[in-house]
Amino acid sequence: MGFYDYSVTNTKGEEVSLETYKGKVVLVVNTATGCGFTPHYKDIEDMYEKFHDQGFEVLDIPCNQFAGQTPGTDDEIHEFCTLHYNTKFPQMKKSEVNGENQLPLYKFLKEQKGFEGFGKGPAALAMGVMLKKIDKDYKNNPDIKWNFTKFVVDRNGEVVARFEPTEKMENVAACVEKLM
Repeated sequence: MGFYDYSVTNTKGEEVSLETYKGKVVLVVNTATGCGFTPHYKDIEDMYEKFHDQGFEVLDIPCNQFAGQTPGTDDEIHEFCTLHYNTKFPQMKKSEVNGENQLPLYKFLKEQKGFEGFGKGPAALAMGVMLKKIDKDYKNNPDIKWNFTKFVVDRNGEVVARFEPTEKMENVAACVEKLM
């Protein structure tokens, strides 16, 4: 199966086939409203506004699996994002990205691009220390490690990059821009 064979559920409970994104560049991101990385919403919205007319889409999938940092309902999450970050891209239903109840899309994404580390710097070090307490083997599995892990999918449905939340947003934007 490929990217376009999957679907996600929007906040109205409707199934959204990823086939509707054929020919577009897509950023898939698990988001949270109460996380230190929540300001990434601003950068994601900036990318959306800059590239949307050229065929860029965002699949925003709120997830509450990481320290309970997305406790609200889908409506509350949407209200928070539009109020604080003026987001215009659509949000999907809050879902799980790891474990037995994970979205099948996330199983696919993680098979395509596994975890390669947090990079360097203070945030990367802090993430490593924190995750070692939660999962001693975190480096050796493809699971999503935290909120705001991003996957970039090209116009042919190929998963071309995975960015951990510690990655600089300008690097994510540069990857997207290259594909536009």
